[in-house]
Amino acid sequence: MFSSIAAAAPAKQSVGDTITVLSGRLASATLLEDRRAAILGLRSFAKDYPASVASGALRSLIGCLSADGEDVDTVKVVLETLLMLFSPNQDSPEASEEIALWLADEFTQRQENITLLLDFLETADFYSRLYSLQLLVAILAARTERTEECISLAPLGIPRLVAVLDDRRDAIRNEALTLLTYLTPSSLLIQQSVAYQNAFERTFAIIEAEANLLRPNPPNQSLFRESGCVVQLAKLLESTYHTNKEEDEEVAAWAQEQQNRNIYALLAVIRLFLVPRAVGTSQNQGAFWQHGVLYHALQVAFSHRTEMPIRAEALITCADTIRGNAKLQENFAQLQVPSVLETASATNGQMGKSNGIPPIYVIDGLLDLVLSVPSTQAFDLRVAACQCIKAYFFNHPEVRMHFLRRAIEGHASGVDETANVLTTLLRPVSISTANDPYRHWFAATIVFHLVFENPEGKTLAMSVTEGDAESGEEVVTSIQTVTAHLVTALSRGDDDRVPIGYLMLLIGWLFEDVDGVNDFLGEGSNIHALAQEIVRHPPSSALVQGLCAMILGVIYEFSTKDSPIPRSTLHSVIISRVGREKYIDAFNKLRSHALMRDFEVTPQKADGSGTLPNVYFDATFVEFFKDNYSRIARAIDRDPGLEISVVTNGVQKGISRELVDSLRSQLAEKEQALQATLTDVASLNGKLGQEQADHRRSKEASVAELARIKNVNEAIQHHHEEELKKFGTQQQAKIDAHQRQLEVAQKEAAAAMESLRVEHNTKEAEWQRQVDYARKTAEAETARVLRRTEAEMADLRATISRLEVDLMKTKKAKTQEIEAVRGELKSKLSAEESKSKSAEKRVTDLEKQLLTRQGELGEVRARLKEKEEQQLATQTELDDLLMVFGDLEEKVEKYKKRLKGLGEMVTDGEEENDDDDDDEDDDDEVD
Repeated sequence: MFSSIAAAAPAKQSVGDTITVLSGRLASATLLEDRRAAILGLRSFAKDYPASVASGALRSLIGCLSADGEDVDTVKVVLETLLMLFSPNQDSPEASEEIALWLADEFTQRQENITLLLDFLETADFYSRLYSLQLLVAILAARTERTEECISLAPLGIPRLVAVLDDRRDAIRNEALTLLTYLTPSSLLIQQSVAYQNAFERTFAIIEAEANLLRPNPPNQSLFRESGCVVQLAKLLESTYHTNKEEDEEVAAWAQEQQNRNIYALLAVIRLFLVPRAVGTSQNQGAFWQHGVLYHALQVAFSHRTEMPIRAEALITCADTIRGNAKLQENFAQLQVPSVLETASATNGQMGKSNGIPPIYVIDGLLDLVLSVPSTQAFDLRVAACQCIKAYFFNHPEVRMHFLRRAIEGHASGVDETANVLTTLLRPVSISTANDPYRHWFAATIVFHLVFENPEGKTLAMSVTEGDAESGEEVVTSIQTVTAHLVTALSRGDDDRVPIGYLMLLIGWLFEDVDGVNDFLGEGSNIHALAQEIVRHPPSSALVQGLCAMILGVIYEFSTKDSPIPRSTLHSVIISRVGREKYIDAFNKLRSHALMRDFEVTPQKADGSGTLPNVYFDATFVEFFKDNYSRIARAIDRDPGLEISVVTNGVQKGISRELVDSLRSQLAEKEQALQATLTDVASLNGKLGQEQADHRRSKEASVAELARIKNVNEAIQHHHEEELKKFGTQQQAKIDAHQRQLEVAQKEAAAAMESLRVEHNTKEAEWQRQVDYARKTAEAETARVLRRTEAEMADLRATISRLEVDLMKTKKAKTQEIEAVRGELKSKLSAEESKSKSAEKRVTDLEKQLLTRQGELGEVRARLKEKEEQQLATQTELDDLLMVFGDLEEKVEKYKKRLKGLGEMVTDGEEENDDDDDDEDDDDEVD
């Protein structure tokens, strides 16, 4: 069987035959779907059999582009097929360079074919544009001169090509750039035509929009990272400081300058991968750490041979690498770098021994850069080091608290005081501050970032104190110490950067910190010093005055009436010493100051003049100021009775004013209730004494009354005993008389009992006969009624069955007749209307008969129900008779018991008669 099926199967078709069939179908098909199916079939052979497909279907494919140009799906498939013909598989038996020439000739020998491809550049479809450009590139590569001529002669050929540069899609724009690049080298006419179509402006617009391949382009960054290019970056970066170590000879100035530019550009390229919150930044940070880019950047930053701008850029690169990456932040502190201080000494006198500089941990090195390098030329480097420290604990609470604890421990132990931010802040400001005001400014900025929006850090920092209480010294908290240094700097007229650093720190520290505000208010003279600074004449710096006003506003905003200086007193001091207008004016001047207003657009770096830079604020503080300006400015207008609740991590910080007032009101109510209770207790004690006296008098009266009652009771008891004796004698006489009467009555009762027994026996026999007769009569009647009822029920069931059968037959017959009549009426309705009426009447009669039959059936069912009710009534009567018989038997039993109770003996014959009667009854029941 299978062999016959195999023999009947059609012969397998060859590839050539299939391509011929598909080509013929493409040329002759009239439906778009058929042509598209033929093209899909040809596309599957285009890579492996390009010559066969091109020879059989090339002109038909080009013809489809013209005929079906409005159908984007068909155009896409045709263009894909043509592109496959230009680039067949290398192992194809038909692969040849001649095929590309042949295809290009087919397009270039007819102008309308090139024009057709240019027309697709005006469509919005992605694939139509992309594949048309790729096809033009392939044709241009095969027949360059002819293609240039055709594009030049085509209507708006060059303008349409150049216009594609405005497409926002990268793939299309890239293909357009490729085509224009290959089209313009040799033809002066085409070059001029392209230039006149604003090609320069379009090209520069692309450069400005795209900048380069990496910014902002996450896919390209991912490709760069996964292609192993990060390793090359690390090697390049490593070579920058290794080359400096190995080459001691002089380098030409222009070569050194170019080298510095290259290093700076390399660091800029690395930073392209580290844009905050950009897609892929976290992966880029991990790759840079893994391949040592971060380590090499640190070595560049701490190399004394490297220029300051490059070192600063390297530190900023390090900051960008670890910022927001918890794993890198935790591992960053383990890295080691050359000591900055040793580097400085080696640079000053031991240039040849720099290789012997001992390494230190990077955090210590960064702190040395920030706090111990007072050079103005190194300002940008110090700023970058500060940024790196802030990036180290950015958004990482554990690292932030670790850094703060280490600073506190170092301050308490007194080890390495020069590189400790807390020691720098808490030690008195020296005269040398004038030479390096940024030392305290940087220290204040770092501590500001440690405690800003960090309640736990604020509490920990506030626990730092100065002074030994055991030695009798006054213990001063860290807030009061910083405030004292601030007041000293203001009174001494130090550089504005010093008090501004202190003020930024205190404002960020005291904001939303009730405990810190109360600590600050523990020294009342601080408020007067700040108020005096605001109203100083001649006026001091607008920046300092504005920040003094802000810290007063913050202190008032978060003070309470339980603060060392109550809230109401503080409000009156500010109003009286400063005034509302001056307070608001200081705020406005600070906000409108160029250093605050234009902070985001002003470079925060040295200007190269050799003087101190115009850097006064930290970026985070500026953002904080602008966010809370309105709130703090309006704080002075808030009623002193309205206190601000500070909620930290969902928990209200400090004592809730509402809770305190509520507890106080409750305490007052409890005290009033206690006084009222004490008054009630005193009144109740008086009433208790009165009641006790009354009770004592009542008790004495009761004892006397009890004695009297006892005497009366004894007299009554004696009289009662005599009465009992007398009554007993009388009762005995009555008992004897009653005994005699009882004997007479017993004799009379015996005679009466005998007569009753005789009468009972007579009546019992009569009743027994009546019962037997009634029982037999009832049983016979019941049997007769049951037989008659069963017969009637059988007849009724048979009648019902017969009627139901007749009804079904009648219904079926009538239904058939009705259907036949209706069918006949439907066919002859138009011609025989009179017959229709008679037929409808007949149908009506039949339906009436049907209703009559149904009525008869209902009557029969009613009769059946009536018979069932009669049977039920008969059964009820029988049950009543049985109940009567039961009552009679109970009466007989009662009479027997009564006779026995009266002492009469029931003879055995009577019992036997009774038993016989019972047996007869049982036999009757059996019958």
